Amino acid sequence: MKAIEITQYGAPEVLRAGERPDPVAGAGEVLIRVTASGVNRPDVLQRTGNYPVPPGASDIPGLEVAGTIVGGDAQAMAAAGFKAGDRVCALVAGGGYAQLCVAPVGQCLPVPRGLTDIEAASLPETFFTVWSNVFDRGRLQPGESFMVQGGTSGIGVTAIQVAKAMGAGKVIATAGSDDKCKACIELGADHAINYKTQDFSEEAKKLTDGKGVDVVLDMVAGGYIDREVKCVAEDGRIVIIAVQGGTKSEFNAGLVLRRRITITGSTLRPRPVAFKAAIAQALRKNVWPLIESKAIQPVIHSTFPVADAAKAHALMESNQHVGKIVLTW
Repeated sequence: MKAIEITQYGAPEVLRAGERPDPVAGAGEVLIRVTASGVNRPDVLQRTGNYPVPPGASDIPGLEVAGTIVGGDAQAMAAAGFKAGDRVCALVAGGGYAQLCVAPVGQCLPVPRGLTDIEAASLPETFFTVWSNVFDRGRLQPGESFMVQGGTSGIGVTAIQVAKAMGAGKVIATAGSDDKCKACIELGADHAINYKTQDFSEEAKKLTDGKGVDVVLDMVAGGYIDREVKCVAEDGRIVIIAVQGGTKSEFNAGLVLRRRITITGSTLRPRPVAFKAAIAQALRKNVWPLIESKAIQPVIHSTFPVADAAKAHALMESNQHVGKIVLTW
């Protein structure tokens, strides 16, 4: 099969097309003929040598795919309601930038009615991440306020829509330009803060009438954590899912104690299949109907032929995109 390989760690140009043996589905797995592959920040980090591949995972980049089931564990597929020929999208631990990809049956979801494979390929990584961190770890409840850093990223556009659809009381997004702030509002955010011209901590407190934000989804870490501690509500939750601003931070622990603030975080890729399968079931029950009714919509910024994977990575690194970037086969 054809696949995109990381020939060495470095700039986008190290991504090259190559040939690999066809993967073989094992017990509890399906083989998918891939038609579209989502591009995500962890792919960039893997390419630069900053995101180690979990043991046993493919070294081919790519964490989400859409396509057609062409084989696999028939018993496991039947138990999950799948069969050969079904269109699915799947979260994978690697191997997504390839013509064929193996995925655990439990991490597959049917392509929502009305969506193309390109749209479906943009869903798994961000929706699994948002659900597990905003609703499981962050415990966002209807009526509570929510703030997402980087509102126009793939995670951001998903978090805004899902939080709003699930009944969040006030959704706040941060972004790096006025145009991006406008895009956040169009996606459903109640307020958007330009973090380059405004202090998001002070603005968030004003927007919540001094109470503070109940849940913050943070992809920056570093110096942001101190500012988030200052703007979360009593019993607020800060959930860290990336460290683009650095791994170290100083913050006022006294505020954490007095206001009973929870600071937590997680990474999805190394979690066991059973954990991810439980998220898939929650998404299928709670979110897939909202996608099919158009209450939540995929946001695709750009598509690239898989041969132009380097261009897709360069765009992601430029931070000029709003929503997802997808490779097509």
